[in-house]
Amino acid sequence: MWQMNCDRLVKLRNILLFLLLFFSGLTSCSTVSDLYDDNNSDPYIVKKIESFYHVWVKTPYRYGGNSLKGTDCSGLTKIFYQQNVGKTLPRITTKQARIGKEVNQLSAGDLVFFKSGRGTTGLHVGIYYKNGLFLHVSSKKGVQYANLKDDYWRKKYWKARRIID
Repeated sequence: MWQMNCDRLVKLRNILLFLLLFFSGLTSCSTVSDLYDDNNSDPYIVKKIESFYHVWVKTPYRYGGNSLKGTDCSGLTKIFYQQNVGKTLPRITTKQARIGKEVNQLSAGDLVFFKSGRGTTGLHVGIYYKNGLFLHVSSKKGVQYANLKDDYWRKKYWKARRIID
C-alpha cells in the first residue's frame, strides 16, 4: 500500500514538473526585449533620431499636422524620414505599414506599429530609437520617447518595418 502511494506521488510530481516547465517555456519564448538588438543599429541613425528629438520634443499632437505647431504620428515619421534619410513616406499610417520590409528584430530607424484603437485607422506609428525606446507623438504629451516594455505598448505592439537599407 505504501509503495503504491509513493509511485502515485512520484508520477504526480513528474506530471506537475513537466507542466511547469512546459508553461514557463511558452511564456519565455518571446519577450519584448527579444525585439531589439541595438548592436545592429547604425550609430549615424541613432544620432539623427536624437537630433530630431531635441528639435521636436513636446511638439503637440494635432491630427493631420506635420509641423512644429503640431503633428500626428504618421506626420512625424514622414518628416523624420524626409529630413534625415532622404526618403519619402506615405502620409498615412496604414500605407506606411506596407512599405519596406517587415522585421522581427528592431534597429534604430525602424518604424514600429501598434494597434491602439485610436484615430481613424486604429493604428499608431513611431520610430525605434534604442534600448526599447521609440519616438512618437502622444495625444496628451506631444513628441516624446516611450518604452516598448511598458505594459500599454507591449500589449498594443503589432509589427515593425525597415525602411532604411
